[in-house]
Amino acid sequence: MFSTFKSIRTWLFTAGGLLSLLCLIAFTEIRHGQKHVRDVIVRLDQVDGQHFITNRDVMAYLTRDGNDPILGKAYTDVNFRQLETRLRQHGLVKTCQVSRDLNGDLLVRVEPPRPLARLVNMPDDETRRVGGQYVSEEGRFFPVSMNYTARVPLLSGAYFASNRSLASERNRPLLDLLKRIQQDSFWRAQIVELSVNRSGEVTMWPQLGQHQLELGEPVNLDAKFQKLKLFYTNILPAKGWDAYHRVNVQYRNQIVCE
Repeated sequence: MFSTFKSIRTWLFTAGGLLSLLCLIAFTEIRHGQKHVRDVIVRLDQVDGQHFITNRDVMAYLTRDGNDPILGKAYTDVNFRQLETRLRQHGLVKTCQVSRDLNGDLLVRVEPPRPLARLVNMPDDETRRVGGQYVSEEGRFFPVSMNYTARVPLLSGAYFASNRSLASERNRPLLDLLKRIQQDSFWRAQIVELSVNRSGEVTMWPQLGQHQLELGEPVNLDAKFQKLKLFYTNILPAKGWDAYHRVNVQYRNQIVCE
């Protein structure tokens, strides 16, 4: 009986030792995983279903097209600020944050810019250096994407030959106009193109009808859009959609229709 008890005790010690060894190995593996980049988890804050950038794009930006691999890299060699700077160098990244979790995963959160309009090259204009870009909510120009084309108004004109951004206070009225169109479901569906001349005067073209809308400088927008709404709700239904080719609302208390 004593021999049986001794055998059981030996077996329990052996099993306990093996269990302790397995726990130690598992703990060592976990600690090793926490010290190295186990995986890269990319989270994209897409806006309105827009997919300007993909997870693959983000990985290419982070690793410089694979020339600076991250997976398996020791966290002591990972410079989070440098990775964020590397991401922000690309125009399709508005904001980003790089961090890590307790499992050893590198977390990358990216927010693309939101477009209000798309700059295009029109015949004989002077926007060739900036054409083919979008205008963001912040007024900055960012490149088109191979992954996605946004449905936003086209924007052109000599004004952009000397204005490479709408982020300045001087250009805020024009940026406010683009935001107003984007935020109103009627104007977002109706306005398909805008042209801005060298003096900053805006002409808009609608989706329906053969007329152009002459807004003048993008100031006093409340009054001007009220007149345009009056034109669409009262004048066009009575006269017909093709009755006019030019509608001017830049003058106070006037709607000029020709």
